[in-house]
Amino acid sequence: MTTGKTIITMGEIMLRLSTPGHGRFVQADSFDACYGGGEANLAVSLANYGHQAYYVTKLPEHEIGQSAVNALRRYGVKTDYICRGGDRVGIYFLESGSAMRPSKVIYDRANSAIALADESDFDFDAIMEGADWFHWSGITPAISDKAARLTLLACQAAKRHGVTVSVDLNFRKKLWTPQKAQQVMRPLMEYVDVCIGNEEDAELCLGFKPDANVEDGNTDAEGYKTIFGQMASQFKFKYVISTLRESISASHNGWKAMMYDGKDYYVSRRYDILPIVDRVGGGDSFAAGIIHGLLTKGNQAEALEFAVAASALKHTIPGDFNMVSASEVETLMKSSGNGRVER
Repeated sequence: MTTGKTIITMGEIMLRLSTPGHGRFVQADSFDACYGGGEANLAVSLANYGHQAYYVTKLPEHEIGQSAVNALRRYGVKTDYICRGGDRVGIYFLESGSAMRPSKVIYDRANSAIALADESDFDFDAIMEGADWFHWSGITPAISDKAARLTLLACQAAKRHGVTVSVDLNFRKKLWTPQKAQQVMRPLMEYVDVCIGNEEDAELCLGFKPDANVEDGNTDAEGYKTIFGQMASQFKFKYVISTLRESISASHNGWKAMMYDGKDYYVSRRYDILPIVDRVGGGDSFAAGIIHGLLTKGNQAEALEFAVAASALKHTIPGDFNMVSASEVETLMKSSGNGRVER
């Protein structure tokens, strides 16, 4: 039973246009439409788990902007802090890969409403008052310099109000360079309590490289321990957490995670995910699971197991959002994951 904490997320929700099935862009005569984006995906998961999940962004007042708002409301996300204005909703196009062919994403998000939003659009002290947790990802400050400024102001307000802050580093090479990422992200770590990110994120956003070759399937947790300790020491993180994805193919991944709490290391159960239905949003569902787990579970190991199981389930669900309940996640945690019909 969740305690229904108040959780704030901030970012860009986009219109997702994906090729039907596993078709290529050049084959598509139509696209499947839905909405998604890192922090929006996280908010939906947390609302599904019974929390008061608030999403902060800016969206146009026209019908496409309203459709994005409606997509969040449909799943119980609180939209009180969404500012209306600007001209466009960001778009991303998705071609889902299969076997040895990777998925591809093309962004059409320049000059979106949130990318051009001003400080005056949000009262972050009012937003953070009474909140338990604030989450953001590295995608948000990468959108624009204005969005980076909003991220800083939100983090500062969160700290003034005693709110726990988490980040999913989420480096996106189509949005900025490693040099710009580190210039912006490293100072923001001053405000972060819980740092989440994979091995690439840690290197490109913060400059920490683990002794692990993920391309060759080497996700031995031992290779991560040194940098986890260094990151925690330098930035005073309470928790450092990484997913460990084995990319066997676009259709087949091994999936586990690791957490460091400044004293002990926890490595989760490994899930063999085959076939992958949709891996977009997998990391966001993991971050949501960690937040829920740390807020409601008895210890860090249980929190990590919940997050990994939740994210494994997301890989089986089309769309950005992870449409599972906490009880479904806990059922997987206790089972072999054989997918038998529930009657």
